[in-house]
Amino acid sequence: MNRAERIFRIHSLLRGKTPVSTQRLVQETDVSASSIKRDIEYMRGFMNAPILYDRADNRYFYDSNAPEFELPGLWFNASELYALLATEQLLEAVQPGFLSPYLGPLKGRIRKLLQQSGHAADTVAARVRLQPIANRKVDEHIFGAVAGATLQAQALHMRYHGREKDAPTERVVHPCLLLHYRNNWYLIAHCDNANDFRTFSLDRITHPQLTGHAAREFDPNHLERYLSASFGIFTGEAKHWAVLRFSADASRWVADEQWHPDQLGHWRGKEYELQVPYSDSRELIMEILKYGPEVEVIAPEELRRVVGERLSRAAEKYLGGEGQRSSG
Repeated sequence: MNRAERIFRIHSLLRGKTPVSTQRLVQETDVSASSIKRDIEYMRGFMNAPILYDRADNRYFYDSNAPEFELPGLWFNASELYALLATEQLLEAVQPGFLSPYLGPLKGRIRKLLQQSGHAADTVAARVRLQPIANRKVDEHIFGAVAGATLQAQALHMRYHGREKDAPTERVVHPCLLLHYRNNWYLIAHCDNANDFRTFSLDRITHPQLTGHAAREFDPNHLERYLSASFGIFTGEAKHWAVLRFSADASRWVADEQWHPDQLGHWRGKEYELQVPYSDSRELIMEILKYGPEVEVIAPEELRRVVGERLSRAAEKYLGGEGQRSSG
């Protein structure tokens, strides 16, 4: 029984006219007395539940002089609600197949948990929405082959058509993990061609085949450094630090955001200055450009130059277009 289920059970017991002993609460919820105490403190502190305690009889009850207490309509925290809704939406999107007999009961369980918010599951799903953006479709057979190789720790031969070079290459890779990032799937693997870790977008993989050989094992610390050392999906050891200064307007948002676990930030008057480590500037540049004139790249000079050139070319499209329309 999880905390949500316990609190609903405690609430239903305390609503009776007779005070409830700690022993009975323990029996009804199958947890320790200390867990019951923590649950009651949570109800008091976060839900304003008017729970009183009779020390002599070791019993709990609702204060009869307080207004009648009801549990809040929705009291999942953000991560719990996201997990439940994401799971429900993913299950709803699954096409009928081998797992259908097993997914039905799982869907029912998710809906039952959503109902513990105090509202019908349909109401929660209709009024709280997760909106994916810019997600790319992955062939289910390719996903299955790549996921299988990853979970079985098997080396994988595949063809990869990367967007940057726009040319297919044959590769043998040693899968380490699947990464879901910004609504898309990626394979983190050690590539024989590069003799290093690489990140592969699953929608650009074709002809995946198991080689029949076990994947190489790698130092987990080395893999973690590759994954988390730098900004964004272009992972790897950080080579540079970007210094970004945001306008007063943009600073009100950026100051509350986490771009990277190791970022540094401080205020310069009304402007917020953010420092972010990165190895590959491509995704970082896209993130900077979306702020347009509301951000200035202070350092390094090469990043400042590239961003400036991109903005100049963008401005030329509009200013040049105005000139052509005016002359016409």
